[in-house]
Amino acid sequence: MRYVALGDSQTEGLGDGDDTTGLRGWADRLAEHLAQHNPGLEYANLAVRGRLARHVRTEQLAAALALRPDLATVVAGVNDLLRPRFDADEVAGHLEAMFAALTAQGARVATLTFPDIARITPLARPLSPRVTALNDRIRQAARRHGVTVAETSHHPVVTDPRLWSPDRLHASPLGHQRIAAAVAHALALPGSDDTWTHPLPSPATPSPTGWNATVAELRWAAAFLGPWLGRRLRGRSSGDGHTAKRPHLLAVPTPPGACSES
Repeated sequence: MRYVALGDSQTEGLGDGDDTTGLRGWADRLAEHLAQHNPGLEYANLAVRGRLARHVRTEQLAAALALRPDLATVVAGVNDLLRPRFDADEVAGHLEAMFAALTAQGARVATLTFPDIARITPLARPLSPRVTALNDRIRQAARRHGVTVAETSHHPVVTDPRLWSPDRLHASPLGHQRIAAAVAHALALPGSDDTWTHPLPSPATPSPTGWNATVAELRWAAAFLGPWLGRRLRGRSSGDGHTAKRPHLLAVPTPPGACSES
């Protein structure tokens, strides 16, 4: 069996490891789950951070088709959501083109819907209608091509701060584990279930409120939003100079507890 992952920073694995020690991420975790039940599984990850949906299509689709995957995951669109000019139909069109090409070649394809960013950071409230529009179009395109959708958008746990890294754009290691579990469950893989939807235990320290919450938002904006806006104004991307971390199909080791929350 061959599994190929296409996408942006979330699929690359940002927030789960680092560039020095290596990124793991939900796609790696899903590959490990698959390998537990498919000895000899080979896995490639073509995702690159900062890529828009059109970049994923133009830069990764041909390479993915050449690898002739049995399973492919296609997850992109969040970077598009964050841009000043956003066209849900255009973004969904790129995703659908990838769905069509991969399924036409015989691959089983999976994707996912996105949580409301405003439930993660209040400053992103104006983006909520964009998320809703894109999710609706992803579902429609998926139905047309028989693509499996992991519905991560509406479960309350997906916006628990503990599932997100400090930048609030990328999942934490626990968040990546939950995404992998969601996709495994949507695909009905052996050993998967709906426990990924369950809430986490109550936090030992409550979330800040009032003035403390305002201070936390301002610190986040200074540490992460400001640099992000600076790159946009300079026409730069976090993916500049980066290439796919795993461009070739390679065998997947199966570490113990690959599906556990760690």
